[in-house]
Amino acid sequence: MVRFAALGDSLTAGVGDPVGDGLRGWAALLAGGLVAAAADADADDAEGSGEAAGGAVRFRNFAVTGARARDVAAFQLPRALAYRPDVVSVVVGMNDTLRRTFDITEVALALDRTCAALSARGAVLLTACLPDPGAVLGLPGPLARPLARRQRQVDAVVHTLSARYGAVHLHLADAAWVADRTLWSADRLHPGERGHRTIAARFHALLAERGLAHGAAPGREPRQPPPSRADALRWLATAGTGWVLRRCHDLLPDLIRLAGSEVRHRARGTGTLLDLRAEQSLAAALAAVSGPAPVSGPAPASGPPAVFAGPAGVGSPAASERPVPVPVPTAVPLATMGE
Repeated sequence: MVRFAALGDSLTAGVGDPVGDGLRGWAALLAGGLVAAAADADADDAEGSGEAAGGAVRFRNFAVTGARARDVAAFQLPRALAYRPDVVSVVVGMNDTLRRTFDITEVALALDRTCAALSARGAVLLTACLPDPGAVLGLPGPLARPLARRQRQVDAVVHTLSARYGAVHLHLADAAWVADRTLWSADRLHPGERGHRTIAARFHALLAERGLAHGAAPGREPRQPPPSRADALRWLATAGTGWVLRRCHDLLPDLIRLAGSEVRHRARGTGTLLDLRAEQSLAAALAAVSGPAPVSGPAPASGPPAVFAGPAGVGSPAASERPVPVPVPTAVPLATMGE
């Protein structure tokens, strides 16, 4: 019996991949391929069900739309620990970047707590870094750059913790992933069916390399028609309106302030100071989680402790995003950095 648990936000909850009256998503698609199906099983019926080989895989999705790193640690982690998973995915962080209260140290501590607790139980961790929301939404430069800095910070923390806890890590923070519109749903915020299938197939390939996935890989071709312009307008008129209103309350005022700071620093030729401040806060966050890793269960398979895969399922993250602690610069005090 293999127990697979999925933790995270709307991406893992399956938003963008509706099936019937509910949602499916990449994690459910992956679950069906962890164990070889029985010879008489119907592959079409089993895909995404989390059931294979007479029920040899059990899948629970604890992900909640809108969840942040602290929500995963506070609410989803206890339920996942009680479930005692053998394989568990922790994919979260973009919602943190879309809040005015963003704090990279808080994000790092919450993710470290989650990964440490699950690793200590001997579970195989699955993680992924994500593209910055400014690029996903196609925002203009002054609005996009602050969000890009935040997402790069989150991804750097995820890379560091993935290496620390021997996670199977999927690199999704790639321009090609963002640019391929066939992978995205009508809301342009979440993967569509093809995107969810692609994520599931790439995770399956990584697990298979480590001898941890023995079933058939999820198919990459969608079975539903791609979203149309009418679907996009329908989303904007329904769920999209609520999303925009919420972000106008908890993000937009702060984002406008940050955009103003971007414009002023660019005009002065001091834009690099904003990057420097982001590097300093990232260094502080990494220092906060730099203690010794707890003793975990036995290694799941031979091979490197962490596996990184780029958009095509091979390769590694860009050098600037690898899990290397960022030294704290001392040449420019924070007080002189401006806004």
